Amino acid sequence: MSMSSDAMENLPFMLYADSRGRIYEHPHLRMLGLSGSVPQVIAEDDLAPMPAFSKLFYIPDCPPIGLDPDTGEAETLSEIETDGVVHSCFAVAAFLEPGWVRSHLPAADYGTKAYTLPSWAYGAVGFREDGYWVSGFQIEYNPKWDPRNYDDRKLVSAIRRFRRQHPEGPLVRHLIRCATENHCFAAKNLFLRRWEAPLPISQRCNAACLGCLSLQPETSFEASHDRISFTPSQEEIVRLAVGHLTVAPEPIVSFGQGCEGEPLTEYRLMSKSIREIRRETGRGTINLNTNGSWPDRVREVAASGLDSIRISLNSARPEVYHAYYRPRGYAFEDVVKAVGLSREMGLYTMINYLVFPGITDQEAEVAALRTLIDRTRVNFVHLKNLCIDPALYIERMPGPKGPGIGMKRMAEILKAEFPDLELGYFNQPVETCLK
Repeated sequence: MSMSSDAMENLPFMLYADSRGRIYEHPHLRMLGLSGSVPQVIAEDDLAPMPAFSKLFYIPDCPPIGLDPDTGEAETLSEIETDGVVHSCFAVAAFLEPGWVRSHLPAADYGTKAYTLPSWAYGAVGFREDGYWVSGFQIEYNPKWDPRNYDDRKLVSAIRRFRRQHPEGPLVRHLIRCATENHCFAAKNLFLRRWEAPLPISQRCNAACLGCLSLQPETSFEASHDRISFTPSQEEIVRLAVGHLTVAPEPIVSFGQGCEGEPLTEYRLMSKSIREIRRETGRGTINLNTNGSWPDRVREVAASGLDSIRISLNSARPEVYHAYYRPRGYAFEDVVKAVGLSREMGLYTMINYLVFPGITDQEAEVAALRTLIDRTRVNFVHLKNLCIDPALYIERMPGPKGPGIGMKRMAEILKAEFPDLELGYFNQPVETCLK
């Protein structure tokens, strides 16, 4: 691989794990990353000390791939001998804290595993100077989503207080589970009476997303969220939303959560609820996170008093979009129409762009995204790491599988071409966005 010997020597050491998940640094091999399925030497400006609230994982049955700095060749490490005992070696991955975009996947041989990894965004990680180093960059810092501001000792007492002061219906009970079992920051905010709070409403979906967080077939990985099993009443939706919007600082309430299907399947309930919310308070932001599959339903919800919308895409290319979302009864062009319609109706319009190194940063993808932004005049693009087994995504997506131009380079191109476009990671109150 092309790099000077001195530069190779300065790369972080490759990490590996044993069968018990204990992590070690290799004494000689250096860290590599994957761009799609292609091993890459990671440039120094793509490396950063691992953010404090990131997580480390090991990947069973997948040996790591490292760089031999003496030969410049990639080497797969299936086993290692320590104190006369031979151990199997497994790859190590980092899951970056919110606001960070990974630039490379963990370099590993994924062909040896016979299972699907659970839904995390696996990133490349190594070890240097007594610390972990990752391939990635911070696209946005927002203290409202800083894990340091989510102390569960405060949450427990806040939930008790909320229960004493408010009627407890099915939606409240569901969100208590989200806050305490799934550690959903948005659900915690509801009980801490601040910032963005969730309003899940839909049991159904019109897509079968490959990496769906709340519904997976038994033959795949276990879903990370329990999908809502009931349709909330308009009364409870309005009560929770008005209660939050009237007292929380910089308040947002959002339909469309990881624990539900597609909220546009309940567009009538959503529209009626928004109208009633706005009869009681004009404060705060009402937001919709959606797949944008029904432009006519988006129009009706927008007309009811919606303030902002975030429409999810994994790609601006129809063939890649369809391979991931597997839509039922709609097409990619419907989603594009919904994005443009949202802007025309005056909504603060965002794309929730699910990014994956080696596919998102393909030149063809970057060109397609630039065309989409130019066509729709979208306000904000969220760069969200796609949580999915890397091998599964690479196998199922059509087209080139790396190497890409680089995730950071892709972001730089967008900022240069669209100086008014916001790039980030988190929802914001509309009044903040429009300042």
